[in-house]
Amino acid sequence: MAARGQAWAWFLAAALLAPCAAQAQPRGVIALDADWQFQKAGHPGWQAVTLPHSAGNAGNADGSASPQPYRGRALYRRVLDLPAMAQPGRRHYLEFDGAMLVTQVSVNGRHAGRHAGGFARFRFDVTPLLKAGRNDIEVSVDNAPDADVPPLGGDYTMFGGLYRPVRMVSTADVHFDMLDYGGPGVYFKAAGVSPERAALTWTARVANDRPGPVRATVTTRLRDAERRVVATARKTVTLPPRNVTAVALDSVLAAPRLWQGVRDPYLYTSEAELSIAGGKPTLLDRLSFQTGIRDIRLDPARGLLLNGAPYAVHGVNVHQTSLPGKGPAVSGADIDADYRILADLGVTGLRYAHYQHPQRAYELADSHGWLVWTEVPLTAAVNGSAAFQTNSVQQLRELIRQNSNHPSVMTWGLGNEIYKVDAASARVLALLQRMAREEDGSRPTAYANCCAPADGPQASHTDAIGSNVYYGWYDGEFGELGPFLDRNRALRPGTPLSVSEYGAGGSALQQEDPPRRPKPDARWHPEQYQALYHEAAWPQLAARPWLWANFIWVGFDFPSAGRNEGDSPGFNDKGLVSFDRRVKKDAYFWYQANWSTPPMVHIASGRHTQRHAAEVQVKVYSNQASASLRVNGVELGARPVTGRVAAWPVRLAEGVNRIEVTAGSAVDSAEWHYQPQK
Repeated sequence: MAARGQAWAWFLAAALLAPCAAQAQPRGVIALDADWQFQKAGHPGWQAVTLPHSAGNAGNADGSASPQPYRGRALYRRVLDLPAMAQPGRRHYLEFDGAMLVTQVSVNGRHAGRHAGGFARFRFDVTPLLKAGRNDIEVSVDNAPDADVPPLGGDYTMFGGLYRPVRMVSTADVHFDMLDYGGPGVYFKAAGVSPERAALTWTARVANDRPGPVRATVTTRLRDAERRVVATARKTVTLPPRNVTAVALDSVLAAPRLWQGVRDPYLYTSEAELSIAGGKPTLLDRLSFQTGIRDIRLDPARGLLLNGAPYAVHGVNVHQTSLPGKGPAVSGADIDADYRILADLGVTGLRYAHYQHPQRAYELADSHGWLVWTEVPLTAAVNGSAAFQTNSVQQLRELIRQNSNHPSVMTWGLGNEIYKVDAASARVLALLQRMAREEDGSRPTAYANCCAPADGPQASHTDAIGSNVYYGWYDGEFGELGPFLDRNRALRPGTPLSVSEYGAGGSALQQEDPPRRPKPDARWHPEQYQALYHEAAWPQLAARPWLWANFIWVGFDFPSAGRNEGDSPGFNDKGLVSFDRRVKKDAYFWYQANWSTPPMVHIASGRHTQRHAAEVQVKVYSNQASASLRVNGVELGARPVTGRVAAWPVRLAEGVNRIEVTAGSAVDSAEWHYQPQK
């Protein structure tokens, strides 16, 4: 091993093996992202890689992708040098933030564990497998379709590999449970929330891996943003040997500062400590995480109520961040960049399609004040086998336990567009509904129902319903959206309803003004038609405040291996932003005009630079009261912005025309080249 690797190994050994009483932090956490070797199964040769890493074709630098990326087994290996293993009373876990789809791990040739599911965090206890000196870690990750593991289908590419970080976590042999479906082991809830008080509950799952009972004390605290302790609880219990004990602790917080969405996403810090009871306190384990105090309810007549008041949830669907040349194997900085684009758009909520997203995404939603619909990957198809049901329940438990501490999470999604209506799909949905209620009765469940009235059997299991509806794109006309939603409300007056998906394809490379209606499965998706679609859709949704959420499909163009449409095969191009993030399409600015506060103005169809008609319309989107236009240095006057739109008829001069618009402090410009049609 290189000198760098040797130095790292000694540091790792110190972190893993040091006596817990001497540690300021009783856990050792070491990233294991470097020094891996990778090989596709059946392919000769190993290559050096750093995690996160995608085993499939992640797309080329120009943004193109393979219509048929690799689906199969990928192998990873690395060496871990441990100079000594003398320190007793420590447990060591390999922690994977996500691996696609079925993962098997061995350490020193001995089986460490198997995990089925591509999107959740999971851990293996490797304590008995480690030794002093060289340790060989081998990981097999197989993203081939598996009939027992959802998703069985869906409009997104299933890239493979160790595409999220991996680390080693060391704890004392009495610790907060590390094997609780990838969850933190400590869970926080606030009930009876009001501006005057909130009842606080912590549930700490404590694992005692010692051969005898242990008398231990669990202490929990809530700190405000200034780090002041505002609530605390403590309980001493006897932990039976080789077992996990759930310890409940209660407190009351007077005058809580509520998490109020984007208006005030106030976060507290929850802390939990575990120590030996009696005598000199010995700290065994410590956890902390940010959380918020809020009350969320869905009302069929009033929409979503945040802390008792109606709150408009509007935003986009997002797949986990995926980029050219990387696929989903992205950095935290890449995710942060996506969320800055969404913040500028003015969203108040997100739907995480169609699976569990990385923890950084939920943390960013917490801090931005965005409400999140997050769901299990039960998309398109269902296998009614016992193994499929077992894995579906496992993935739901992982989703809930890993994310229930996040105030941003408003609903657990149990399925999306299951096309075959039969006993198997009903059985699985009913099972997941029961399990969601047992796991977390404080949040409603939801199902995204495709392309049909909301009274069908697929939409009969969850507490709330979303409609995936595309009038004016796949079928129907723009104006049919509102009447469809009204019919749904008449069918299900007692059920909270939302729009989980709506949208249209659009390419910034394809310009046509005015546009003809494109064919969804064709290669011509002009940007202007997508903008017109959303200009028609949003007023119909905004006029129905009883909808508890509205989510555009989709925030960013994303890889979808089965598609061959728009300007590139292998992509769904309904995003408001291009896959490479270089272009915000006109529809993005339409919603920014409707949703954001900072002054903005945007010239629609500005990328349609080559013009063959002299008589044109200059249309702008703005959130200001009026906008002013200047063409080729000539002032054409101010016009009121009505319905977020202002427009002027303009006659272009032959050659280059400079278009400039001002609205408040916001400006935009474009150059249109007019050449008469020969």
